[in-house]
Amino acid sequence: MRCWLSALLLTLVFGQGIAAELRIGLSGEVTSLDPHLLASQPNLTVGRHVFESLTDVDPQTRLIPGLAERWRAIDATTWEFNLRRGVKFHDGSDFTAGDAAFSLQRPLSIKGSPGGFASYVRAIASVTAVDAHTLRIKTRYPYGALPEDINSILIVSQKHALNAGPEDFDAGRAMIGTGPYKFLKYQRGDRLELARNDLWWGKAPAWPSWDRVTLRVIPADPSRTAALLSGELDVIEHVPSADIKNINKNNKLVTTQTTSWRTILLHLDQYRAQPPGVTDANGKALTKNPFMDLRVRQAISKAINRAAIAERVMEGLAVPAANIVSPGVFGHNAALKAEAYDPEGAKRLLTEAGYPNGFRVTLAGPNNRYINDEQVLQTVAQLLTRAGITTRVEAMPMSAFLGRVRKEDTSFALLGWGSFAADLALRSLVAAPNPDKGYGAWNWGRYANPKVDALMEQALASVDRPQREALAREANTLAMQDLAFIPLHHQVVSWAMRAGLGYTPRTDEFTFAHHFTPRGR
Repeated sequence: MRCWLSALLLTLVFGQGIAAELRIGLSGEVTSLDPHLLASQPNLTVGRHVFESLTDVDPQTRLIPGLAERWRAIDATTWEFNLRRGVKFHDGSDFTAGDAAFSLQRPLSIKGSPGGFASYVRAIASVTAVDAHTLRIKTRYPYGALPEDINSILIVSQKHALNAGPEDFDAGRAMIGTGPYKFLKYQRGDRLELARNDLWWGKAPAWPSWDRVTLRVIPADPSRTAALLSGELDVIEHVPSADIKNINKNNKLVTTQTTSWRTILLHLDQYRAQPPGVTDANGKALTKNPFMDLRVRQAISKAINRAAIAERVMEGLAVPAANIVSPGVFGHNAALKAEAYDPEGAKRLLTEAGYPNGFRVTLAGPNNRYINDEQVLQTVAQLLTRAGITTRVEAMPMSAFLGRVRKEDTSFALLGWGSFAADLALRSLVAAPNPDKGYGAWNWGRYANPKVDALMEQALASVDRPQREALAREANTLAMQDLAFIPLHHQVVSWAMRAGLGYTPRTDEFTFAHHFTPRGR
């Protein structure tokens, strides 16, 4: 009865034949369907339609149950997770603690992984399936952030993924999850086609409205907007700032938005004596790395007009940043204020640091990943050049950019990062790189501060959430005062859709087909 009524309502809203399929335009490149290969937002977006995690988060990034109904810390190094009963994989087999244990161990076994997921499981010493619905996890040291960490590990079927590699997921052979949609077809660089999973245990807001879902990969902003306006798509994410006003004037379309968890920042090389792309004002090699001097980092920060970027370049889709995480996120320090624009102060600091004539630098970043990313790069370059740091921009597709970063061929680069908590963000972005502990996986500049690391580790070790947040906030504050990286802004993320649809905007920026509802429901 519920399915029939849903279909009837949608037919009335959209017209005959349209209700069965929801077509979504994604903004980021999907590089793999293997849910444990690369921890990028686009990969996780498509992955979470097919797979699920033990813990989940609501639209405000608050932890809620997922495949685990509840969990508790037995002691500082032992956690117990009670799993849902009656959950089925897409092939009809039962989801058990054995599948969960296998999935938590798999990220460390993938050879050639570009990184990301391993940091979420490095703290785990052992995983034991006590019985079919009870999982016990021992950590290598006291660790309070385990429930947040394992939210990023999607649960696969051990039977189908035991000997599977990325190619098996891309071909669909291993794409057997417990999620709301089943894999149909994947065309790299174009689309992922999904069908409703009638065995799903969950009750999403729009369930069971969409029989089929097509996730189109359209990184180019104009093309994504054009596809929505033409009726080729029903929904697009990351609406270009230039199109927001026009879309809001269109009575056939609606938008929704919120401040996201993503902080846009600039990483600076702080480990090589002669970083690539950095020379003196005449183009000659420098004898020391200017980024290692706090005064230079302060000068760069003062030279950037964050308010102008937020208002003009981002056209209101940004909040100037001074934190590693956005407002409302665990560990955010509201007392930290965005650096005021002060180009003369920047010049004085450069002179004090021994660079009265400035120096030259190349700023690298993506041109198809974040909101107006190339325009942000160009604006930052112009502002730095006015302050005496002659800056050249190298903007490229995200896939090519990450390749450059992995080859350590950049020394000044733009990155966007979102996290559930300040201590988790510090672990990835700021902690001294330590592969054994999973620290610093995205610390491209190899910044290192023992005091920051110590506070971060104390925060992560605490199973007392108020104590953990106080420590995380203190570590965040110290890292930002030392300018471990240069924070620019927090993105305001937007979705645009047909007027008959509704969507609760998510702080984590994820776009989930099963959360789109006919308005009024």
